[in-house]
Amino acid sequence: MTAATRMTPAAERVGMTPAERMAEGKALRREAPRSSHADWRPEAKREDPVAQLQEQAKSRVPELVPIRYGRMLRSPFAFFRGAAAVMAADLAGGGPVSGLRAQLCGDAHLSNFGGFASPEREMLFDINDFDETLPGPWEWDLKRLAASLQIAGEDRQLDGVHCREAVVWGVRSYREAMQSFAAMTNLAVWYARLEAEQILAMAAQWGAGAKRVKALEKNIAKARAKDSERALGKLTESVDGELRFVSAPPLIVPVEELFPEAQRRRFEKRMGQLLEGYRNSLPDERRTLLDGYRLQGIARKVVGVGSVGTRAWVVLMVGRDEQDPLVLQCKEAQASVLEPHAGASAYANSGQRVVEGQRLMQAASDIFLGWLPAVGIDDEPRDFYVRQLWDGKLSVDIEAMDHEQLRNYARLCGWTLARAHARSGDRLAIAGYLGKSGVFDEAIADFAAAYAKQNLLDHQALADAVAGGRVQAEEA
Repeated sequence: MTAATRMTPAAERVGMTPAERMAEGKALRREAPRSSHADWRPEAKREDPVAQLQEQAKSRVPELVPIRYGRMLRSPFAFFRGAAAVMAADLAGGGPVSGLRAQLCGDAHLSNFGGFASPEREMLFDINDFDETLPGPWEWDLKRLAASLQIAGEDRQLDGVHCREAVVWGVRSYREAMQSFAAMTNLAVWYARLEAEQILAMAAQWGAGAKRVKALEKNIAKARAKDSERALGKLTESVDGELRFVSAPPLIVPVEELFPEAQRRRFEKRMGQLLEGYRNSLPDERRTLLDGYRLQGIARKVVGVGSVGTRAWVVLMVGRDEQDPLVLQCKEAQASVLEPHAGASAYANSGQRVVEGQRLMQAASDIFLGWLPAVGIDDEPRDFYVRQLWDGKLSVDIEAMDHEQLRNYARLCGWTLARAHARSGDRLAIAGYLGKSGVFDEAIADFAAAYAKQNLLDHQALADAVAGGRVQAEEA
């Protein structure tokens, strides 16, 4: 099977019995044995990872690219977070492929999971980054998650046994969850979600002490308060009686500081057109909600690690009064790093690709999630997607985890990724391929250990490129 094998359309699956779908998945082991996923070695003509990053940089804001390199230099795990394109090429480089596809996150490392508030104001745990989403081999997502667990464990200076344990538990959680989803109805899978109360119960069940459960409760409560009002307090100030974004270059730069007045007015006019285009991507009732706000301010904001250099704007909007804020993020969407290897997106607009993939994979999505095409101040056409900047976002501090916390976090991520894949892929066929033994779990643990070694070499290659003046890096 090739990476380009298509997802089986739902209409074709309806005529097959559950047993037939499970058997179809199991039969695929003959072409790609589960144990074969342990194997990974770089291709003889593997592309230079620094060259791959430089190629990505060509379409990014030039003055921000050194910040991306600076952030990636901080640690092997930080490098891994920014190197989705490098790993996508490696995964497509001739390794085993099951032949089954699902909608992929495309960058399923453990820092791209976390908590956020649903439209019903429930705190959910889910994948929270979909910049690279695209249909592809489901195991690519799982291998990226597994490698991230191994690399994060090594960054935490955990021993080899504990790093492997975290990977195995994460993959086992995925496999066992997929078996469970295979036994569920389509609607039951669609409604499945992981809520805060369930996570607290799991933490206690998995042996977390009362102190850790209490700390988790505190973090969840803190996340509930992280919304547009919180963004207002952190990112804005009053200037002549009006709210404006703070100036903290290069990370936050108000539009007034980016452009001279004539160019600024031109940009603001285009931003107004951009928001109108975005409005058209929303359902009618949410257009009505958006219409109750007026534009108050715009700033450029640097986000993430891998995303640094793509164009990202924060937009301050005000409703009834300045105590009724809405802070939106307009983030540039470029082609997925998976597209050269898994096939072109079905969507001409990369912003729509991100939004549709997110809606398909997430248990619940931001009510303001939308997309648009836009022409920038440089007259270049670009795609963007839009969402609330913060909406109850809960990020986990990976750098503070011990081996027990990393292992349990791996279990949450494994379950969540399986649920996301089960919504679009043939969950019965995937479950049939995975089976009930630990053969696949151990194979992926071997893969993760091998890939972590390559990631160390790639991180050093970037460090050498910076030291030799080939690329510029800066801390911000």
